[in-house]
Amino acid sequence: MKTLFINCSPQRHFCASAYFLFLQRLFTGGQTESGRLRTPSDHEGLLRRLEGADAVVFCLPLYVDGVPSHVLRFMEEMEERCVRGGLHPRVYCVANNGFIEGRQNEPLMRVFENFCARAGLFWGGGVGIGGGVMLNVSRILFIVDIALLALNTLLSVIRTGVLFPKEAWLGFAENAGLLLFFNLGVLYMLIRMGFHIRKGTFSGKKYTRILLPSFVFILFADLFFLVRSFFEGGLFRGWLAKKPYEET
Repeated sequence: MKTLFINCSPQRHFCASAYFLFLQRLFTGGQTESGRLRTPSDHEGLLRRLEGADAVVFCLPLYVDGVPSHVLRFMEEMEERCVRGGLHPRVYCVANNGFIEGRQNEPLMRVFENFCARAGLFWGGGVGIGGGVMLNVSRILFIVDIALLALNTLLSVIRTGVLFPKEAWLGFAENAGLLLFFNLGVLYMLIRMGFHIRKGTFSGKKYTRILLPSFVFILFADLFFLVRSFFEGGLFRGWLAKKPYEET
């Protein structure tokens, strides 16, 4: 069985969709292949890969409570290619959003369900993930923790000859355990859907979220987006940035 995974995020690097695609691909097994969907130039290559796939998994962010427009354009071409070529891949979806509740992805799931009904494809279901941005940040922090652990270990060997500095390893274990806890709901749902993808069965629409109290999530999310907005051109997402002059 061959499964095609499509990263539909418009971002080039460090996107949440790439993180969840990596996890779902890891838990699916079998023959897998992945591709990127960002611009119309990606369409033909993905459609050619689709011809030999038994299942296709879309990994994408929620945009305005729905499917991003560049993904909708691809789905139109995919429908035409499947009908014309007699292709019947099973379709699954992993959607994430910046809100705390995973159920916010329900309208997006309905779009995929209706798409499959129209194109004559098997709708296998999907996983909707809340707090996807923060979970992606936790992935990046884990990589930073690994780098710091390696640095502390190297300094410990140079200074004292000790290969396993106790404090550094305990701190790493605590942070790793905390980040694992945040991701437990996502890991369970993706492992579960990976089983259904391998078996070619219906997974259903399931929703999960970062395992963090809502009031704590809101506090950190507000702080994160405030800092991100500042670095992207102003405290209000570019309102204070210098605008190019346009003649009228």
